[in-house]
Amino acid sequence: MRWLRRLVLVGIARPIARIFTGADIIGRERLPLKGPAILAANHASHVDTILMLTLYPSKALDRVRPAAAADYFLKGGLISWLSNTIIGIVPVHRDKAGTGVDVLAPVREALKAGDIVLIFPEGTRGDGEEMSDLKSGVARLAADVPEAPVYPIWLQGAGRVLPKGEVVPVPMNCTVLVGEPIYWQGDRKAFMEALRVALEDLHAKAPPQRWA
Repeated sequence: MRWLRRLVLVGIARPIARIFTGADIIGRERLPLKGPAILAANHASHVDTILMLTLYPSKALDRVRPAAAADYFLKGGLISWLSNTIIGIVPVHRDKAGTGVDVLAPVREALKAGDIVLIFPEGTRGDGEEMSDLKSGVARLAADVPEAPVYPIWLQGAGRVLPKGEVVPVPMNCTVLVGEPIYWQGDRKAFMEALRVALEDLHAKAPPQRWA
């Protein structure tokens, strides 16, 4: 079903995303086209995932998979089909955290298979203005797959296109800022601090939105 995923994301979602967001990309040349790699972005809207997927050329898109909450996106029906077939999610069973189940195992397996995995270290959608505390799962993944560089990404404006709780998107300019990759150096605390600083630095560099 790769052809269908490419058709929907490249042929339909990409032009719609361009119209709705007029996305400016800063640091596009840094986006990895081969895995394993981790894209670690701030999270304010479901638009974040679609916007990131539409940045990729069709061939590289086959390897880009967003990690997403199974309890939310795999409830069944159309949402599950879209999540599996079009978005290509790697499921994370948040509801099994603390039960002894390795909820990051599917993400780790995807990375070891050479995928580029999009994760949102905040764990849930924020207000789009201030970054929440980062969950340490990204450090566990970086430690388990140290050959995978971690690219900090700041998504500016997506929370205005489709704020949390809303179902109808509105046209608003967005900017995607891609930072220099961070590599696992063996210290979880230092890694998390480096990622937090990199994301905050990208946030500070985000230009004013062109569509006020």
